[in-house]
Amino acid sequence: MKQEEEEEKEKKDVCERRPGWTPCFFQRADREKYFYVGHDIVVQEALDSYAAMTWPAALALCDYLDSNQQRVSLQDKMVLEIGAGTGLLSIVASLLGAWVTATDLPEVLGNLRFNLSKNTRGRCRHPPQVAPLSWGEELERSYPASIQHYDYILASDVVYHHHFLDQLLATMKHFCQPGTSLIWANKVRVQSDLVFVDSFQKTFQTELLVEDGEMRIFMATCRGEGPARGGRRLP
Repeated sequence: MKQEEEEEKEKKDVCERRPGWTPCFFQRADREKYFYVGHDIVVQEALDSYAAMTWPAALALCDYLDSNQQRVSLQDKMVLEIGAGTGLLSIVASLLGAWVTATDLPEVLGNLRFNLSKNTRGRCRHPPQVAPLSWGEELERSYPASIQHYDYILASDVVYHHHFLDQLLATMKHFCQPGTSLIWANKVRVQSDLVFVDSFQKTFQTELLVEDGEMRIFMATCRGEGPARGGRRLP
């Protein structure tokens, strides 16, 4: 009973601190429970937006990172997640020892921040950060390439039926600098997804880490930098 009271108090505190434009999902959200990196992870979800739900590619990438820690070591690495949504992937990366910055649209950061705080506090070496990021908008001003460098960029199910695929690719290009590995997981659903995959492969040096039916996980680096670690090179 005491734990439930503490959780309700924390939800209330988060809602009171959030900016006025940030929705608070807690009253109508469902809890989803997962197990990664030796921890139970409970995230708040809702039906209000795509970002308020955990999608299949996030689960696939969480499982991959948890099961392949020697191949992809996130320990003490600088990690940026784009389109973090409920934050499950950023939570797992944090539990794996990374310095994580989880980003998404400003209006969904309240739920993202709550989930990260609830599942990483007292569990991880480096508390994760949350920051707004709108794909393709003012990237150099908000995240100047000269001072913002990440070891890994993570993205899952960011390609679906929306009109911002060009902006998404531009955002990936901005952050995927020399020395950075970009790991992108996605479930192929419609033809436009395959078009983006083609553009992605032309833009980066890519390797396919996992292909399981419609689910694919890619690792990519800047072209000319050499193959990424841990997969097979694609033509």
